[in-house]
Amino acid sequence: MKKKQILSVALAATMAAGLVGCGKKEESKSSDSGSTDSSSSSSSGNQEAIDNLIKNTSGTVALTVWASEEDQDFTQKRIDDFKAQYKDVTFDIKLGACSEADAKDTVLTDVEAAADIFAFADDQLNELVNAGALNEVVQTYTFDVKTANNPGSVEAASMNGKLYAYPMTADNGYFMYYDKSVFTEEDVQSLDKMIEVASSKGKKIGMMVSNGWYNYSFFKGAGLSADLADDGVNTICDWNAEGGKDVAQAIIDLGKTGTFIDLKEDSDVVTGVKDGKLAAAVSGTWNSGSIKEAWGDNYAATKLPTYTVAGKQVQMSSFAGYKFIGVNSHSKQIGWSMLLAEFLTNEESQIQRFTARSLGPSNIVAASSSEVQSDPAIAALAAQSAYATTQRVGGNYWDPAATLGLTLISGNPDGTDIQTLLDNAVKAITAPAN
Repeated sequence: MKKKQILSVALAATMAAGLVGCGKKEESKSSDSGSTDSSSSSSSGNQEAIDNLIKNTSGTVALTVWASEEDQDFTQKRIDDFKAQYKDVTFDIKLGACSEADAKDTVLTDVEAAADIFAFADDQLNELVNAGALNEVVQTYTFDVKTANNPGSVEAASMNGKLYAYPMTADNGYFMYYDKSVFTEEDVQSLDKMIEVASSKGKKIGMMVSNGWYNYSFFKGAGLSADLADDGVNTICDWNAEGGKDVAQAIIDLGKTGTFIDLKEDSDVVTGVKDGKLAAAVSGTWNSGSIKEAWGDNYAATKLPTYTVAGKQVQMSSFAGYKFIGVNSHSKQIGWSMLLAEFLTNEESQIQRFTARSLGPSNIVAASSSEVQSDPAIAALAAQSAYATTQRVGGNYWDPAATLGLTLISGNPDGTDIQTLLDNAVKAITAPAN
């Protein structure tokens, strides 16, 4: 699903004592001399840079950190660990709640008043960079951010060849959950076979086809695309080109089975699994706990299956998504902000985040740990990553793509010519943003 729908949570109306919300940060009591000169970059373990940072710090280091509402307890623990590691420095670090999905809008309301360090979803990076809100990662202290994380996350955290954020997770994507008492490992390789098996057992297979984040998988899998234009704002899309009608017809045919059904909301995944209606569903790691609880020993997950397009089997693609931590370019404590951003996204933090919240690591070593690899959802996401692309589309993509998906999975009830449906959708998707 579109990230804004996946991750968005209402900002806390009030915060507990000691926390600050997505509002104005307190002024720092002292500035630091953390270098942002690219000549001072290091590969890893730049103890000299840390020593210089400490040496040139006087008074209290005041920082504000924004993390998602769900990540508050974990982030506070890691902040406490950070303060303990640098116990000779006096810190005043305040933690506030701000959805990763809404971070861009909140930060850009007043960049100078925003947090020194904030978490955000990868599709917001371009606008944050264009607005001058993100400090380029040109100084490393404890590890090389570029080589420690998987290439996809580094690419998504970069713009014009420059790194602007610290990869935190690599799990904002989707794959297929399935009930092992209904399907075999061989069955789930083909959507056609899954539909045949599920139909024979009175079960359904669910996917949010009426959502542009998901129905992208059909078109991209068949070689069509929707990408961000060079201006970083608008979308280029060729779904109405040759082959597009075949994809559209395939979605119509899937809907006509009555077994492959459209899910309107993310909550429908869990509801359908719990009430026994769904034997398989396309979703992401955020639902793994609920689905595992419902299916117990029959809980399983795998990459997306193939589906039939013009008589041929086509592997379904997907959007890949990441979560980052960014440093505000207006921070009065750039050096300490960068060091804390590293700490919150280092190997240990990513392993602990997985253990605490089942969020998939972008850190290569953390992702390869036996604990992470043994998790069915994370393993399925990793398998799907070979067929995934980073989400990069403009704001005008979402509504037309959702409308097209709904029309197709509903069987094109108005009988509109399929080419016309695609032409109209592409026209709206590629319309210049206001």
